[in-house]
Amino acid sequence: METARQYFFTGRVQGVGFRYSAKRLAMGFDVVGWVRNLEDGRVEMQVMGEEEEIDAFLEEMHDSPLGHHIQEQEERSVPLLEEVSGFSIR
Repeated sequence: METARQYFFTGRVQGVGFRYSAKRLAMGFDVVGWVRNLEDGRVEMQVMGEEEEIDAFLEEMHDSPLGHHIQEQEERSVPLLEEVSGFSIR
């Protein structure tokens, strides 16, 4: 069953290619969504797919060099994303 989640990443997550790396990693998984910088220095990501795919994608993010930049991660469920295809940077 498809699910959608919203993540907020805190740490040194801006100015380090975080969004581009997340987009590149997402291409290896059956997920859609987007990632963007926030004015407060965090990065927001919304992702939709099968729960196992999302979990595997997040695990891969933490195992990649991106993981070193993430100090905190907030996660919440959100309504399914509408009119989203692929994975984009906003």
